[in-house]
This record gives sequence, structure tokens and C-alpha cells, in this order.
Amino acid sequence: MLINSLWITQAIRAGRLAIILKNASTVVLGGIVLYLFHFLSEYNYLLFHSLVELFTIVVAGGIFMIFWNVRRFLDSDYLLVLGIAYLFVGAIDLLHSLAYKGMGVFPEYDPNLSTQLWVAARYLQNLSLLAGLYFLHRRANLRLVCLLYLVVCMILLGTIFYWGIFPDAYVEGSGLTRFKVGSEYVVSLLLGVSLVVLYRNRNAFESRVLRLLGAALIVGIASELAFTSYLSVYGPANMLGHLLRLVSVYLVYRAFIVEGLQRPYELIFRDLTQTDQALRDLNDW
Repeated sequence: MLINSLWITQAIRAGRLAIILKNASTVVLGGIVLYLFHFLSEYNYLLFHSLVELFTIVVAGGIFMIFWNVRRFLDSDYLLVLGIAYLFVGAIDLLHSLAYKGMGVFPEYDPNLSTQLWVAARYLQNLSLLAGLYFLHRRANLRLVCLLYLVVCMILLGTIFYWGIFPDAYVEGSGLTRFKVGSEYVVSLLLGVSLVVLYRNRNAFESRVLRLLGAALIVGIASELAFTSYLSVYGPANMLGHLLRLVSVYLVYRAFIVEGLQRPYELIFRDLTQTDQALRDLNDW
């Protein structure tokens, strides 16, 4: 019996050591990747920006595809509403990337266009993160949600491309406008409120997912604050903001895509798993 106890203790310690080593290797690898992106930003900033935005767009599309295709099994519409939101946010982010200075896709526009699209996408994303939490324990009319996002996106794009009434966010030669700086602070506040609401509803999430989402929101706040101080769209503050954004999106990727695929019963089927465990406990009692 003593030998079995010692073996179990050693196994637990070995398991913890393996987890520590795995986390340490992830941090080291992440640091190397960030350094390489930093190096790339000095070599070719346009390529650096395009790769960061491409990663965020792919993650946004991945989140939508996963949750949309398992929608019949979801007991909560939070993940599905969030997936729909990310689809439309990713579309605006794609336009932002194409409109970036030097891309040449919209030659008749100056860098103000890409900055306006950035602000529009961040408002849509972070309002959705906060509003989506409303559906943690409620059902949503999916057709209405999709139609609402389509209408909102069309209006946002119309104010930028057609009517031209969206406030200026960047003026070449003088930098960011008050609207852009104020918007970054508002978005940071929305992220902070989402973090508080997420913590209050922590019982609805598996602990690993909760930690990843919380970290993503905190890094997201740091990213938005970095975007309040750059003078050039190729400047160091802009680069820092995109590096932090890369980390934040990676954490979202880990929380929703990795956990959703590797541990679906802890994310997608969490309510079903908890109900099954409750029935097992009742029968055992």
C-alpha cells in the first residue's frame, strides 16, 4: 500500500513537472516568434502587418466555422453569437489590412481609411464580446443575429466608403485624431468590463478556458493602449500594439479553437458533461 502511495505521489509530481516544462517551452517559443516578428517589422513593416492581420483573420474565421457547425449541440448560444461576430469582424479586418498604407488596393485613399476600418472593427468586436455574454444562459434567434450583424457592417462600411461621415482617425503629418485616441480608451474600457463580467460568470467556463480568455482580454487592453500613442503607421508604438494583438489573438485561438477541438467536452459540451456528472453523483448517492 505504501509503495502504491509513493508511486502515485511520484506520478503526480512527474505530471506537474511535465506541465511546467510544457508551459515553459511554450513561453520560450512564443518569445522567439515575437522576436522574429519584431525583426520582420524592421525589415519589411508591410509584410509584418499583413502577417499579423492574416493570423487574426484566419482565427476569426476558424472560430466561426467551429461553433457554427456544432450549433446543434450547444446548450448556450454565447459561443455561437461570438462566432458570428468574429466572422464579420474578420471581414472588416481584411479590408483594414488591404487598405493599409503601401498595399495599393485603395490608391485613392490615404492611411486614414485603414485606421477608420480598424476603429470600426474594434468597436464591433469588443461590443460583441460584452453583449455575447448575455447569451451565456439564453437562446438567440440566429437569423436575427446574422441579419443584425450584416446591417451593422453595411452601415459602418457605408459611413466610411459611401457617405464619408465616419470621423477621421488619422491625419498624415499630424498623427492620430482625438476620436481615434478616445476610441482606443473606450475599447479598453469595454474590454475591462468584459473581463469583470467574464469573472462573475466564471462557473460557466472550464478553468483553463477562463484563464486563457482572461489573459487575452488583459493583453488586448495593453494592445489598445499602445495604439493611442503612435505618430506613424510604421512606427514603434504601432509595432508594439500589433505584437500585443498577436499575443491576444493567439490566446483566443488557444481558448476557442484548440480547446474546442482537443477538449470539446470542456468547452462545446460543457453543460452536457456537467449534467451527466450530476446524474452520476445522484445515482452514486
